[in-house]
Amino acid sequence: MSMAVVGLVAGMALGFAGYFGGFGAFLLVAALGAVGFVAGRFLDGDLEPGDFFRPRGGPGDRDRGHGRDRDRDR
Repeated sequence: MSMAVVGLVAGMALGFAGYFGGFGAFLLVAALGAVGFVAGRFLDGDLEPGDFFRPRGGPGDRDRGHGRDRDRDR
């Protein structure tokens, strides 16, 4: 399924929740959708639990342009 179709389905679900359930239902659907997205990324192997707790700029972030390697690339 393409990302455009996923976005379309998510937008329609949020639209229906907002129209029929009000703003509170809209927020609930959006929050649960975000939780489901993160859980799906974990199950696909794209994220690891440590990604949320690891500080930025450490030795493992050299490929992101942070830390000492940034000065070497200039």
